[in-house]
This record gives sequence, C-alpha cells and structure tokens, in this order.
Amino acid sequence: MTQAGRLNKRVTISQLVTGSPAVDAYGQPNTSWEELDTVWAAIEPVSGREFWVQQQIQSEITAKIRVRYRADVATGMKAECGGKTYMIQAIIDPLESHRELHLMCTEGVINVLWRNNPDNRPQGT
Repeated sequence: MTQAGRLNKRVTISQLVTGSPAVDAYGQPNTSWEELDTVWAAIEPVSGREFWVQQQIQSEITAKIRVRYRADVATGMKAECGGKTYMIQAIIDPLESHRELHLMCTEGVINVLWRNNPDNRPQGT
C-alpha cells in the first residue's frame, strides 16, 4: 500500500505527441512533449553503470518511481523531477492491486566528465 508521506517528490509525467503533418518543412519528425499530469512520487535509485560510446564514457542510472495507480501512464513517456529526466521503460502494478505503480526508468545517458582532463572535455575532441 502506498503511504502518502513516502511520496515526497513532485514528478511531472509527459507524453510524446505527433503533430499533423507527421514531419515538418525540413523532414524532421513533428513531435513534442505534452504534460499529462504532475503527481506525488517516491524516487528510488536501483542501479547504475558506465560504458563507452563514441570514445566517451557514458553513464546510465536506473530508477524506480512509485506513484499512486493511474491507468493513463504508458511506456515511452517521461517523468521529470528536480532537473532530471527519467524515461519510462516498464510499468509494474504490484500484485495487480491497482493501488500503486512502479515506473521502471532510466535517467538518460549522461556524459561523465574526465577527472584528469582540466578542460572537462572528452579526450580526442
């Protein structure tokens, strides 16, 4: 059961919407994020990892965001809180009780600054 006191963060959930026409004058996808709602939530880090992409170290954080149950949240949406953006990868309804949802998210791929590089730029650029 979700206890209100533990949901101590304000999280904005947004969905990706496609405009009409589906591409703009430059051939780029005509999409934007539309705010669905702002809800109380608990954010719990689950894991993190570092890996190489294009000769740079990247990091990815996995987090679980707990919110009260709602039927309109779907994978592919994003949750934002405190300047961080979490992409919703999976949604779990514990025991299928319709009391709360666990939004399993990744906190993007973030450039990790080289500690030994005084200009804080990846080497080779």
